[in-house]
Amino acid sequence: MNQHINRNHYRPGASERRRQYFLHRLPIMFIIVLLLILLSVFCWMLGRHFLGKDSPAPLPSGSGTGTGLEVGKNPLEPTTDIEIFTEPDPASAPIDALLEEAGRIAAGYDYDRAIELLQASDFYGSDQRIEDAIAQYEAVKETLRPCDISQVTHVFFHTLVIDEAKAFDGDGDESGYNQVMTTKDEFLKILDSMYAKGFVLVRLHDMAELTSGENGTQMTRKTILLPEGKRPFVMSQDDVCYYEYMDGDGFATRMVIGSDGKPTCEMKMEDGTTQTGAFDLVPILEEYIQEHPDFSYKGARAVIAFTGYQGILGYRTALSYSDSPTYEQDRQTAAAVAQCLRDNGWELASHSWGHRDLGTIEWDKFKADCDKWDSEVKSLIGPTDIILFPFGADVGDWHPYAQDNERFLYLKNLGFSYFCNVDSSQYWVQVGNDFLRQGRRNLDGYRMWMDIVAGDDTSKRKLDDLFRAEDVFSPNRPTPVVWE
Repeated sequence: MNQHINRNHYRPGASERRRQYFLHRLPIMFIIVLLLILLSVFCWMLGRHFLGKDSPAPLPSGSGTGTGLEVGKNPLEPTTDIEIFTEPDPASAPIDALLEEAGRIAAGYDYDRAIELLQASDFYGSDQRIEDAIAQYEAVKETLRPCDISQVTHVFFHTLVIDEAKAFDGDGDESGYNQVMTTKDEFLKILDSMYAKGFVLVRLHDMAELTSGENGTQMTRKTILLPEGKRPFVMSQDDVCYYEYMDGDGFATRMVIGSDGKPTCEMKMEDGTTQTGAFDLVPILEEYIQEHPDFSYKGARAVIAFTGYQGILGYRTALSYSDSPTYEQDRQTAAAVAQCLRDNGWELASHSWGHRDLGTIEWDKFKADCDKWDSEVKSLIGPTDIILFPFGADVGDWHPYAQDNERFLYLKNLGFSYFCNVDSSQYWVQVGNDFLRQGRRNLDGYRMWMDIVAGDDTSKRKLDDLFRAEDVFSPNRPTPVVWE
């Protein structure tokens, strides 16, 4: 037999043909399998992206910032792979919204109101999440501690500088702005520092209130309940009038009611247009509290004080503007904005009509100023029992007001019961028989500069419990900041 095979005529057997067929197509099969694997991985990652697996989960329904509470389960956060494809239950949406609202109220330490809201709902007794939320709020209430009213600090500001280049441009008003104003960026840094240190905004009326009893009307201390480590403070803002001399210097021009029903500000831009936004303390603080509801005790906001000699809130409402064709409209609009402030938790106050030193001016001028404020400003904003003294000048010394103090009695007869001067001390609170007095701390350019030049001398530094001035002070300020 011929031992040499002619390969041109060789015909392999069936098994050999299958082996060659498989080897010939192996690279194609490998590529197909690899593509299938890559497609599966892509689909898996795409599914995780759209179902929120790779992004931070939203707060659970009913949770409260800063309270440590987690009430209910977010219906969009699945607990098993099967639940990823489960349609949300429309019937749970109202309960989720209810728990969310209760959680926000509880975040502001008003646990009783949060519980009342849940118990008054139609879902009470039908959903275990509501029962769990109430139980958690009750448990947190037991951990709250009463605050010492005598150690409530009070900080205050003037109109905030929004455009520093315009305010500190070297014109005739620069020195005054540099001394007594605070910039928007400084204000936000102060808020962040105080928030980090555990400060919680309260109302003056949270500290004490007038009550009637067998011995007549008297000022009675109230109880502020906060978690361990939290410290109450009061905030106020003077001269919320947007005076004519401030026009074009980088400040808001007036306060208005925003589309959301909350007070906000208008400001004239460089191009001559007017924009609405967070251009002063009120809308800026409102936004901050919306982001940090545990910065406000039971919905507290700041005290807003007005003079009257050019009007209030940027509207020319003083009698001297009565010849203006917009006078009556300005008064109506200003009154509506003032009511909007009240409706949103802001306390309104007098800063005298003419920004006068009520402790030293002649008696007849004292009475005339008080009466003008009563007729021209109180008639717009409604009754108020708070007066923030201009220049920080009180109508008495550090002793409690006495019944022979005719200026105190005159103000008392006009309805004032809360009297605030200016004092750089950390705390100064005096609760009398029918009044409350409190010292206020100016957080402005001058006070911050004094802390900075004091260096490490802690006896001269007045702000370190709130913030470190070096970390807040704007580099755009002219220095040194001198008092003129």
